[in-house]
Parts: sequence; C-alpha cells; structure tokens
Amino acid sequence: MKLKFIGADHEVTGSCHYLEACGRHLLVDYGMEQGRNVFENVPLPVNAALIDAVFLTHAHIDHSGLLPLLYANGFRGKIYATEATTDLCGIMLRDSAHIQMQEAEWRSRKGARNKSIAQITPLYTMEDADNTMKCFVPCTYNEEISVEEGIRIRFTDIGHLLGSASIEVWLTEGAVEKKLVFSGDIGNVDQPLIKDPLPTKAADYVIMESTYGDRLHTAYRPDYVKGLATVFQETFKRGGNVVIPSFAVGRTQEILYFIRKIKQEGLVKEEADFPVYVDSPLAVDATEIFNEHVYDCFDEEALEIVGRGENPISFPGLRLAITPDESRAINFDPRPKVILSASGMCDAGRIKHHLKHNLWRPECTILFVGYQAVGTPGRSLVDGADHIKLFGETVDVRARIEKLEGLSGHADKNGLIRWVSAFEAKPARVFVVHGEDVVARSFTECLQKEYRLDAYAPYSGTEFDLARGEFTYEAPPVPVKKAESLTGIPGADPASAKGTGRYLAIGSSAGRTADRSVFARLLAAGERLLAVIGKNKGLSNKDLGKFADQIHALADKWDR
Repeated sequence: MKLKFIGADHEVTGSCHYLEACGRHLLVDYGMEQGRNVFENVPLPVNAALIDAVFLTHAHIDHSGLLPLLYANGFRGKIYATEATTDLCGIMLRDSAHIQMQEAEWRSRKGARNKSIAQITPLYTMEDADNTMKCFVPCTYNEEISVEEGIRIRFTDIGHLLGSASIEVWLTEGAVEKKLVFSGDIGNVDQPLIKDPLPTKAADYVIMESTYGDRLHTAYRPDYVKGLATVFQETFKRGGNVVIPSFAVGRTQEILYFIRKIKQEGLVKEEADFPVYVDSPLAVDATEIFNEHVYDCFDEEALEIVGRGENPISFPGLRLAITPDESRAINFDPRPKVILSASGMCDAGRIKHHLKHNLWRPECTILFVGYQAVGTPGRSLVDGADHIKLFGETVDVRARIEKLEGLSGHADKNGLIRWVSAFEAKPARVFVVHGEDVVARSFTECLQKEYRLDAYAPYSGTEFDLARGEFTYEAPPVPVKKAESLTGIPGADPASAKGTGRYLAIGSSAGRTADRSVFARLLAAGERLLAVIGKNKGLSNKDLGKFADQIHALADKWDR
C-alpha cells in the first residue's frame, strides 16, 4: 500500500494524490494549478493508461481540470464522483477545453502579426472533455461503494460546493486494512443554499486541506445582504456599475441568492429595479444544475423557499447573457447595473472585457467575493494595483475596489480544526496539503503542538507506506526556476505552461508546438497499448494470436 503526493503540496491549487494498493493504481483528484506556481510537481509514477480509477472530491478546476488530459494520455478507467459533481464536471471540463482552444486561437492570430507572442496548443480538446465524461460513475452520498476487490469508498457531504465531498477509502491487502480520509475542500458553515460540512468518525490516515489554516473568519456571520445592498446603493448613486468577478459555479449562485433577498425586501432605493446580468454560459448552466439538485444538496433555509413554490436563485430583473453578442451588449446598456461574470480571479473569460469597460471609471465598483490566488489579476487589484494589463493594453484602476469580507466557501482555521477533531480516535497521521507554503507549515505546527496530532506537510514526491506506517521517501521542496515559473502540471510534461489560469503548451511556433503535442499523444497511445497487452496475459492462444496479428497489421500500415 503506497500513498504518493503529486500536487497541491505547499501550494493551494492543483490537487492530486496517488494510491497504489491491491494491484491497482488510483488517483484522488487531478486538478490544474492556478495563479503562481511555486514548487515543481513530480510526474505521475505510472502511465495514464495504467490508472484504474480516479476518486474526485468536487468539480472545481483545481481538483478536476486535468482529467481530460489524463484521458488524452490513455486513461480509460472509472471516475467516481457524487451525482452533482458529475453534472457540474459535464459543463466545467468542457468550458475549460473551450477556454484553452479560444486562447490558442487568439494567440495564433496575434502571433501572426507579432512574433513576441508565444504560440500555444491546448492541453486537451473538447472531444477529450466529452470522452472523459463517459468515464464518470455518479455516486450518492453516504453509500459504501466497492470499487475493486480490497478497495471501498464512501462520499460524505463536506459543504464546500454543490456535490463536494470528503472521501473515505478502505484498502485491504490480505490481513492488513487501512482507512484513509481525503477531506477535499472543507466548507464554511452557514453558507447559503448548501449544507454544512459533515464530520467523519474514524480514519487511520487523514489527508486534509489547509487553505485558510492561518486565518479566522469574522466571529459573527456578516450580513451579506446588507453589505451587498450598501455597495449597490452607493455605486448606483454615483451612476456606476457594480462588476462582480465571480466563480461561475457556487459563488455566482450564492450572490444571486442574496440579490433575491435585496430585491424582495426593497433594500436598494436608488435604481430599485436595477438589472442583474449573469454573463457566463457556464454560470447559466451551473445555475440550472443547482436547481436540479435541490433535495440532495440544499440546506433547510433554501428548501423552505422551494417549499413555498419559489426559486431561491431567481428574481425579476435577472438577465442571462449566453452569446458573445449578448455579452457585448451589456456594456452598451447605460443604466447602472450589476454584472456577474467569470472568472472569479479575473484570469480568464468574459470578466476581462467588463473590467476593460469599467475599471477606469471612478463611478464604478469592482466587488470581489472570493479568494484571489497569488499571481492572478484579481489578487493584484485587491492588493492595490494602480493599473493592470488587459488584452495587451494597460488600463488604469480608477474604480472603487471592494471586497465582501467573510464570504468564503472554505472553512477557516477553527473550521479545519473542528473537522479534524471530530475523529473519535486520533488518526495515526494527518497529512496537511492544499495550502500556501507558509500556511501549510504553520497549520501543521498548530496540529502538532496544540492538538497533539502526528501531522506532516509533504512536498510533491513524498511517498508513504500505508501498511508499515512509515515514509519511504521524504521529498525536499524544489522551487520552480524563474524561467520555468509557469510550469508544473501534476503528471504532465514540463514543456507546458499556464495561460489565463489554465495550462497550455508553449512553443516558438504554432506548427512546431502542435506537432510536438500530437507526437506526445502518439507516444502515450503506444504506452497504453503496452499496458493493454499486459492486461491480456492469460487469454487463450487464439485470442492472443488475433491480438498480435492486429498489432502487426497496424504497424505494417504505418511503417514507412
């Protein structure tokens, strides 16, 4: 039994953990990194074609975003996730592919006129995303699932996002059984719409996040409705727009929930019938999925609204922009308005266009309602930047920059401690992941000194023998070199890089990049073929002979 740490180790995005047990190769999450990459990530220890299954905690791209790349490289196993997570991935992975393809097309056009603009090839295509969805196995909360002989899992609502879960994993080899619990992202309490996180009672080993392991949310629950209403009132009085960079899945629906209350209670007197634009096809689709999972995911307050025959995330004046023309038309509407647009960190998507139209206007407000990773445009604005670059153009920051404090989908330090303290017996080891370097180290120290837990914050590449309860390798931190600061995809070739918060392959020319990328896929296909050959050992001589003849025929066709 082996556990190896791949991604989101002393970093806050790019979650990925590798398990080897019962003759099987397993992953827990396979996500993209977003923002600044600090440490190198080791590659997956086996070819993608050998991965038998993936256990997915939730749909956010930093946990799921590289699954289509896994498929493109030969993975044909099963992806276990909750029903809501499966539905959300159906739109989010396709959206990720779409953004990458759009970015590649834009850079190709610009690069034809400007050689300084690097050409890129998407990590994966829309077809890869579509095929990946065929691998999903939707699961219900609290149901124990037999994956393979000796491997069982169970999903528990962790209250972070619609469908989010901690995952219990039982591994049995002979007389040895070990239970692991992967926290995923632990949710904040009293969030709108979704339920509070549920604890788990027992585990031998716990792998838990530490995103907010060094900070506390406000002691009292802020009045988000009043806070939003105040920002709206003041901005509309100046004749400006409120632009809210918002994650399309989760945060957008929460804000709609609050705005519904504002309108229902008449809390904004200035422009009382103000329009609210949701400018994101992904957000529109996600909102529909929220409506489809009312009874398995919504909390009591939201269910009460539904019971009255009302939609908790809809109201008069709500307008959905889906097409590019509808998006562009928003900025030609002279009325003061609210614009919700992705992405939440301003690193991709339509939000960049709305910033271009509103950021330089002193009467407008840019309102941040979520975490801003280091290295993202959103973080720059929150930290007080006086200008940013959008589409190669420098835009002065004259709008008011506001942040709605306390609105977070992540548990704070107390919430994390409350969750790990709920185990009835202390786990043999707690591995601290998914937190910035300083945060992961300080939270680990807190667990050790104040709660007497055997806690450890691994770096990428660390290996642990689960049966013996000891490290086989403790990886040192390997900082990303400045020239390679955009590399580090978990399990991917280091000749790739991030663009607009997504990973994209970079080369000196579009043609050469595309050629290299396609050839890499051909090599991956060859490795998959070898893996499939290995799996067919024991077949009848007749079937093996037929298989060999087919391989030879294929080789003859392409042997030039």
